[in-house]
Amino acid sequence: MLVIGIAGTELNAQERDWLQHDACAGVILFTRNFASKAQVAELSAAIREAAPRPQLICVDQEGGRVQRFREGYSALPSLENFGRLYERDPVAALELAQEHAWLMASEVRASGVDLSFAPVVDLGRGNRAIGDRAFSATPQVVAEFTRAYVRGMHAAGMAATLKHFPGHGSVLEDTHFDDAVDSRSLDEIRALDLVPFVAGIEAKAEAVMMAHVAYPQVAPEPAGYSKRWIEDILRTEMGFGGVVFSDDIGMAAAFSAGGIKARIDAHLDAGCDVVLVCHPELVVESLAAVENRKLDTTVVTGLIRRGAMGWDSLLAEARYGHAQARLSGGLA
Repeated sequence: MLVIGIAGTELNAQERDWLQHDACAGVILFTRNFASKAQVAELSAAIREAAPRPQLICVDQEGGRVQRFREGYSALPSLENFGRLYERDPVAALELAQEHAWLMASEVRASGVDLSFAPVVDLGRGNRAIGDRAFSATPQVVAEFTRAYVRGMHAAGMAATLKHFPGHGSVLEDTHFDDAVDSRSLDEIRALDLVPFVAGIEAKAEAVMMAHVAYPQVAPEPAGYSKRWIEDILRTEMGFGGVVFSDDIGMAAAFSAGGIKARIDAHLDAGCDVVLVCHPELVVESLAAVENRKLDTTVVTGLIRRGAMGWDSLLAEARYGHAQARLSGGLA
C-alpha cells in the first residue's frame, strides 16, 4: 500500500522498523541513496533482509536529467533525443529506444533493484516537469515509442510503468511545486494524451503512475485521487488490470487533498493500489494513517523480478557493450 523513501545510503534503525510495518510494500531510491554500484546492491539486499515480506525496490532511472544512479552506469540520453532522430529515421529511432530500455532495465536489475518507473509517455508539449523526458509532441509517435520501450524493458525482465496518467505534458505547471489544471474535454484528451497509454496497455505494461493534474471537465479532483479516472476510464473503459501507483504525495499538487492521512485516503479510496511516500519525514505519519485500513501489499509481488541477473552476468553479455555503443553513436 505504501512505497517509502529512506534518508541515506544505508538503512538506519528507524527505517528497519518501518519495513516491519504491514503496509510497507517497498522502497523508492533516489540520488541521496546512491554512492556506487556495490553500495546500491548492498542496500537492496539489506532492505530485503530487514523486511518480513517481499519488498518492491524501485527508482526513477529514465535517462537524461532523471537518472538517479550515474557513476558506473551508462549515461542514458533523454527520451527527447529519440524523437528528434525519428524525424530523420523512424526505424533507427525505435530500435535505439528499445535498446535504451533494455540497457536501463538491465543495469537497474543488476543492482538488485526491481523496477524503474518508466517509460514517460506524456506528450512533449512544454510542461516544466516533463520537458526533454518526453519522446515527442505527437501522440502517434509517442505511442510507437511506448510499444518499443515496453518491449525493451520486458526483454530485460523488468515490468513497465506508464506515466503520468492521463497525461501531464499538456499543462505548463510542474506539480512538484504548483497545482496544475488542464481544462480540456475528455474527448480531446482521448484523442491526444491517452493514445500512448492505450498503446502501452496493449503492449502489456504492468503498471501505471497517476498524475497530480486536475481535469475539471472530467472530474473535479486531480487524477490520482479520482475514481472517474482510475475506475471508470483507466480500469473499465481502457481495460487496464495492472498496478496503479500514485505520484509522490509530498509534491505540492497533492496538498489539495489535505494532510497526509487525507492524501493517502483519497488516493486509496479512488483506486490507487500503492501510494508513494518519497520523503522520509512523511513516513511515520503515513504508516499511522493506514493503521485501520485493510492492508494488501501482495499487489506488487508481480512487479518484483528475481533471478540471476547481476553485474558479472550483465558485463559478460555481448548485447551489453553493443547497446552502449549503439546509444553513444546512434543519436549523434
